[in-house]
Amino acid sequence: MHDLIIIGAGPAGLTAALYAGRSRLDTILIEKMAPGGRILMSENIENYPGFPGGVSTVELMTRMEQQVKELGIKIESDEVLDLDCSSKTITTSSSTYEARAIIIASGARPRKLNIPGEDKYIGHGVSYCATCDAPFYKEKKVVLVGGGNTVAEEAIYLSRFASLVSVIHRRQDLRASAILQERLQENKKINFILSSLVTEIKGTQKVEAVRLKNLLTGKESDFGCAGVFIYIGYEPETEFLKGKLRMDDSGFIISDDAMSTSVEGVFACGDCRKKSLYQVINACGDGAVAADSAYKFIANRSK
Repeated sequence: MHDLIIIGAGPAGLTAALYAGRSRLDTILIEKMAPGGRILMSENIENYPGFPGGVSTVELMTRMEQQVKELGIKIESDEVLDLDCSSKTITTSSSTYEARAIIIASGARPRKLNIPGEDKYIGHGVSYCATCDAPFYKEKKVVLVGGGNTVAEEAIYLSRFASLVSVIHRRQDLRASAILQERLQENKKINFILSSLVTEIKGTQKVEAVRLKNLLTGKESDFGCAGVFIYIGYEPETEFLKGKLRMDDSGFIISDDAMSTSVEGVFACGDCRKKSLYQVINACGDGAVAADSAYKFIANRSK
């Protein structure tokens, strides 16, 4: 029996572990991959406070991991298969754990196009985060794939850096709100390639072009670009929680300001929870709050 088990060792999970360790909670951190989370798909992060000029994501996540290990918290490399919320029992691919409280920091993954070249060029021209990577495309041509509000907002943001931003959407009309579409139309650095699909991402060492298919004519052609930003949605890593916690229709966990979920003693933080902004800085904030809430929950139960 442990005080606390944290599922996921991205920025939110590592921060939660840091605060839990400083509260002297007996804590186990479980991560199915390498500590760091989705941010490791970006080579550098330039908007994390305290690092003028940016910092390597590997360096930042390694520092967070070291802080956690210095407090004696063990990071188990394992995959969580099931969670019994009532008994706070976690089943992994190799073991079973029990705890007084649980923090879920399992993150979310970008929904992929699943086309040739996409996986090959992740971090070398393929990105799922303009806020993270836009500065690397100063005076370069980039494309964005998708048609919703996120695409519109990120296209406007990217236009501050890139020489040309081309929005590629499979329909003839974008799904973004009217006011955002007006702003797109007013921006001379943004153009549109509609009724089209990206069928392949091409390059040698990095992205050099995308293969486009016009859905009206069936014609295919290559379109040169240095970067491909994909915004067709996110998928939370919450499959193992289906039917166990309150979630929205997309599977994001619904929690309150204290990171409490619909089950007492189970907390959620980071990209797996429903919120308005998905960034490293507020994932860390989530983790700190979740650990504080877990500590108070355990302390009250011990009285």
